[in-house]
Amino acid sequence: MNSSDLVNAPFRDEFIFPTNKDIGGKKVDGDARCVYLCGNSLGLLPKRAEALVQEEFRVWGSKAVEGHFDHPHGRDWMKIADHVTPLLAELVGAKTEEVACMGSLTANLHLMMNTFYQPTPGRYKILCEGKAFPSDQYAFASQAKLHGRDPKDAVLELFPRSGEHVLRKEDILKVIEEQGETIALVIFSGVQYYTGQWFPMEAVTRAAKAKGCICGWDLAHAVGNVPLFLHDWGVDWAVWCSYKYLNSGAGGIAGLFLHESWNDRIEPKYAGWWGHDPSTRFQMPPTFAPIQGAQGFQQSNPPILCVASLLGSLQIFKEAGMMPALRARSVNLTAYLESLLRRSPFFVPVEKVPQLYPVDAAADVGRNPGFTIITPSSPDARGAQLSLAFLPLGSGLMEKYYDELKTYGVIGDERKPDVLRLAPTALYNTSEDCDKAAMYLNKVMETIET
Repeated sequence: MNSSDLVNAPFRDEFIFPTNKDIGGKKVDGDARCVYLCGNSLGLLPKRAEALVQEEFRVWGSKAVEGHFDHPHGRDWMKIADHVTPLLAELVGAKTEEVACMGSLTANLHLMMNTFYQPTPGRYKILCEGKAFPSDQYAFASQAKLHGRDPKDAVLELFPRSGEHVLRKEDILKVIEEQGETIALVIFSGVQYYTGQWFPMEAVTRAAKAKGCICGWDLAHAVGNVPLFLHDWGVDWAVWCSYKYLNSGAGGIAGLFLHESWNDRIEPKYAGWWGHDPSTRFQMPPTFAPIQGAQGFQQSNPPILCVASLLGSLQIFKEAGMMPALRARSVNLTAYLESLLRRSPFFVPVEKVPQLYPVDAAADVGRNPGFTIITPSSPDARGAQLSLAFLPLGSGLMEKYYDELKTYGVIGDERKPDVLRLAPTALYNTSEDCDKAAMYLNKVMETIET
């Protein structure tokens, strides 16, 4: 990939950027686009999404209820998800019937866990990463309780080795090999929200299934970020949201994957009419006849405006070549930002930083202000995100830097107490965004009093 591929983001003008003055960038040109490196939290607004949502408003106004079956643009509301599902399936490496566009992330997580977490006296543990996203942690604990188990015993959390910040592949596989007979469900994030680590999904899935465990994945930070091959990897199930790298808007509709090998073995426990066979759905039969596969888990008709917004973004993904093309650009863009950050006078190699799980602030007393990158350097172990941990740990300096960066028009994502996440997104970020982020970070760290 040549340098012009990083300077120019071919789809940048498909997105609406806040201006510097919109986000409090008072120290730079107020009318210029801000440096937005926060697509891992909320993607930017695609112009097509805005246009499609406005179009649906007009259809609502002109057609009202008739829009369900007589849509002027061929997106009958009864079948609108059919425009989205094949695109989602392509993104996650699945067959169309293995994917449903539905619900919200944690609701879908509960649906899948309640379907697949069937503890027995000998096999009842839930294996997950320590410091999983809080909503996942709450779900794991509540599912354990729902099945009469003490979460302290049932939820088996893995943490990095002492003095390290991410989990090693061999440590995950070792636990599965040694304790697999007691593990009912292996559930990790595809990409860890705090560290940005991309877990070895195929290896973990195969190891889990070899020991008789069910394997599911939370792909909130992975979908639209890294290549996924859920069907070929043999993943049992997965869930994701769409408002991060998929740019569907805050609280956008989520997604669900169910491997076709389960089609003849399970049925939805919590049936709803949208999961019913569409050929008889509107005949209102009293007995539930589920759609085979993931779409049988649908409960209510999808929110049309949310689906339209997601469709606008996925059309851009399709034109961009989906993940093969975007991944190549993402790898280079993230590596470029990392190289700039490593040249900072404030950069500290991660090997010299105390442990973050839990924060070992006592070992960091007296250190001069600085930062390290706790995200793995290998492209095979990360997506677009770089997580910067600011030193001394527990000093509160990260929040000061975060606030001051915004005055220069740089938007990242803070994760207390010490981590700032920066994610150069392949669809719309450029090397110039990375240049500015690194330059202003140095400037901020030089000027803020400690």
